[in-house]
Amino acid sequence: MIVRAARPYLLGGAAGLVVWWTVTLVALRAAPLGVGVGLLLSALWLFFVVFFRDPERVPGPGVVSAADGRVRAVAREGDRWRVAVFMNVTDVHVNRFPMGARVVSVGDAGAGFRPAYSEDATHNLQRRYALATADGAAEVVQMTGIVARRLVSFVRPGDERPKGARLGMIVLGSRVDVLLPADRFRPAVRPGDRVRAGVSTIAEELA
Repeated sequence: MIVRAARPYLLGGAAGLVVWWTVTLVALRAAPLGVGVGLLLSALWLFFVVFFRDPERVPGPGVVSAADGRVRAVAREGDRWRVAVFMNVTDVHVNRFPMGARVVSVGDAGAGFRPAYSEDATHNLQRRYALATADGAAEVVQMTGIVARRLVSFVRPGDERPKGARLGMIVLGSRVDVLLPADRFRPAVRPGDRVRAGVSTIAEELA
């Protein structure tokens, strides 16, 4: 499955490739330059097909990761736990709800485009989703990076979604943090763990 918003562009690219290869192989009789450019364009198109993939997921137990990638940090900040996940360019970039919630607000903050894996990334341009859940207030934060500078939202304030539902995406890598009330949850992952959005448990309810 491909992200809905990307489908028209990928179909247009596919049509363009058909025209390019037809001209190159028929009119230009497979001229080396035409073949070389065609291979480059085809590889680029395939990259974006893979990048914009959006597989169906069955939600896992507990609080699930909002992003595919590797856990960058697990830290307590006052009365909240922060679980940060760094996404590589090869990861699925669709972000998901870590738990069933109502979107209270969606707002942008921060400035700059520091490396998403650095400590200073928390000051980058970001989009913050305040969530109301059955276990209290939570938050999902999409952060930009050096290359990833486009944050995409699939929801608006007032929307209600179940755990694992699509929340948004970041184009070309970066980081997604989940912040949870410390009096209700304990982390279930450590830095370095690989996680999958909507599937991998990152926190569990306190007994």
